[in-house]
Amino acid sequence: MSELTRLSVDEMRTGLLTGAFTALDLTDAHLKRIDATNEQFNSFLTICADKAREQARVADERIRKEGSQSPALCGIPIAIKDMLLTDGVETTAASKILKGFIPPYDATPVAKLKERDSIILGKTNQDEFAMGSSNENSAFGPVRNPWDPSRVPGGSSGGSVVAVALGQAPLSLGTDTGGSIRQPASLTGVFGMKPTYGRVSRYGVIAFASSLDQVGPFARSTVDLAYALDAICGYDSNDSTSMKREVPAFREELRKWEGKSLEGIRVGVPKEYFIDGNEPDVQAATQESLKTLEKLGAKLVDISLPHTEHALEVYYIIAPAEASSNLSRYDGVRYGYRSPNAKTLSELYSKTRAEGFGREVKRRIMIGTYVLSAGYYDAYYRKAQEVRTLIIDDFKAAFNNHCDVIAAPVSPTTAFKIGEKAQSPLAMYLADVFTIPASLAGLPGMSVPTTLDRNGLPIGLQLLGAPFTESTLLRVSQALEHAGNFDTRRNCS
Repeated sequence: MSELTRLSVDEMRTGLLTGAFTALDLTDAHLKRIDATNEQFNSFLTICADKAREQARVADERIRKEGSQSPALCGIPIAIKDMLLTDGVETTAASKILKGFIPPYDATPVAKLKERDSIILGKTNQDEFAMGSSNENSAFGPVRNPWDPSRVPGGSSGGSVVAVALGQAPLSLGTDTGGSIRQPASLTGVFGMKPTYGRVSRYGVIAFASSLDQVGPFARSTVDLAYALDAICGYDSNDSTSMKREVPAFREELRKWEGKSLEGIRVGVPKEYFIDGNEPDVQAATQESLKTLEKLGAKLVDISLPHTEHALEVYYIIAPAEASSNLSRYDGVRYGYRSPNAKTLSELYSKTRAEGFGREVKRRIMIGTYVLSAGYYDAYYRKAQEVRTLIIDDFKAAFNNHCDVIAAPVSPTTAFKIGEKAQSPLAMYLADVFTIPASLAGLPGMSVPTTLDRNGLPIGLQLLGAPFTESTLLRVSQALEHAGNFDTRRNCS
């Protein structure tokens, strides 16, 4: 039943309710797909076959009893980034230092999916502790791009995005700290959304940079994204940054706007995102998408976000500083890897961390420790926070006075070759130059697949909104999706 892996979530839901197939059928089809493709693409670190089948049997029974009153994601298979804790299932953040760690509880987004009797297929590969833009930093090997296995899928949520692009799962969860949902979505031709900071609970999500991390979904259509958002969004008292805001019924909102024009929507076009460093095909694709938005009834408005040029530097001070603090807990004492070569307590700390962390993680810990140290805090960290406020103010001015949505490139390039930027940290960091500003501002953002470059590689359009305007982004995404002919299911069979 390989055709089941090509279905949208909407189609899966219909099939489950009509009895065309069961949740167990869906689960088996996706597990078979994972088994056939994972060795080549390395998207899953842990596959929960037995648990998934048991969950599927429970879901089938619930659907039999409750029918259309069962939760929308009941019986739908989902893949989970290894950054989210899963009760009884190894969670490593793709790091040697956490190999063998079995969490005693679920992250809130995972718990919400389990409450709905969704099927957890397994844990996906990623850059170690979500630090990377290519998924080459995993302690368990790189993930490969389905459009060209010699290329990266983007990062850090590379395994989650490839699971969806390959048809290993119809939905997956990733995390986005500086672009780790939007950039891989663009590089692999799927839809990905980073919700507003505070919209989705971070409880049980392994911390990288606490003021930036946010959980979000990958899917093969706008409607499927809405299914996931309906399930995972909402206030959580366990997370002090979770916002007490009413959550829209995202799928209902989309139904309301389906087939209607974008008349009344003002789309801001920031000049700072159209730079000489963009590949010509990326620049051309973005311009073509803007023309499509105009044809759909939207009004294009030229805007300026003047402090964008400082965002990369600000991010690579704030994020490493927070990482330095968060990762200090991995010391070989309480859980995770412990160096067998240590003879003293001091050696236990130093050798465990030297042997357990990968090169990129150690680099960022050292940067973060430096900028927080005496004599440098004011010069670096405090100054970076001040400039972050200016970046936030730029977006506030744009949304308050000029536009409802901002449209821009996701990444300056399409997917690059594995190893191409591995020896140049700065070149790698520049892959997130267009996604980082919205992360610093805590804004919702998404990538919408639009076209292919001359090498047949996907290009996405980035849509950004004011806080808690995910519905508006989904409306624009749906209009673009229906106006185009991008095949998000190409790699699913």
